[in-house]
Amino acid sequence: MGAAGLLALGADSAGATTSSTGAGPRSRVAPRPRPTPTPTPTPKVRPAPWTPGRLAAAKPGEPIRRLSELVPPAPPNTIALTIDDGPHPEYTPRVLDVLAEHQVHATFFIIGQQVKEYPKLVERIAAGGHQICNHTMTHPLSFDDLPKKRLKKEIAEPHDVIAQTSQVVPTFFRAPGGAWSPAVMDVIGEHGMLPIDWAVDPRDWARPGVGSIRKTLTKSKAGDILLIHDGGGDRSQTVKAIRAAIPKLKEKGLSFVAL
Repeated sequence: MGAAGLLALGADSAGATTSSTGAGPRSRVAPRPRPTPTPTPTPKVRPAPWTPGRLAAAKPGEPIRRLSELVPPAPPNTIALTIDDGPHPEYTPRVLDVLAEHQVHATFFIIGQQVKEYPKLVERIAAGGHQICNHTMTHPLSFDDLPKKRLKKEIAEPHDVIAQTSQVVPTFFRAPGGAWSPAVMDVIGEHGMLPIDWAVDPRDWARPGVGSIRKTLTKSKAGDILLIHDGGGDRSQTVKAIRAAIPKLKEKGLSFVAL
């Protein structure tokens, strides 16, 4: 074979890939397909059970104490049980058990730092069909006297933390201790939230006794917004009181709605 033929043969051999056994050309391995990334869920507004749209305030700029002050208002003979200061590792599960037992949906005003510490409890609250709301990041006292910068942080930071953890965008806000101010109203309005207060307060946070808490709750009337707590301390009295009060309120012909 001439030199030209040897050069051609060498070129052909260099271009072919053989197996380690010399059995012939080795087929190329197809690249592995990349897995499709799991889409990140988008937090959504959880509408009130009586309307598909967002609620509004009948009197803008004022805290809402009764269901009739919402637009549209809740159906007749309804009341709203609102629960503050959780989630708490002991009392929130006990409260949720009572609500599930009596098939009641409530409205939870939760604290941002508690959400970070107990995210699974927040997920459980949301999975139970309850409404999820903003109750500041750290629950500071004298909330209406905070500097504007701190006020914005206390409202904006938990808004995002709650939404990402629960997948529910908070559309309601409650000021600690009901300490409202024009500045508070402005900031929550910037985040599309309504100010929710209450009409019935058994002061369960002070632990006045199961009988006292139950008695105050059972005096509630149609349209009332009720306040209790599942965090901030020992709430065993509250758990026992709502277990007894909920059936009594239903016997009066009242139905519970989440906001």
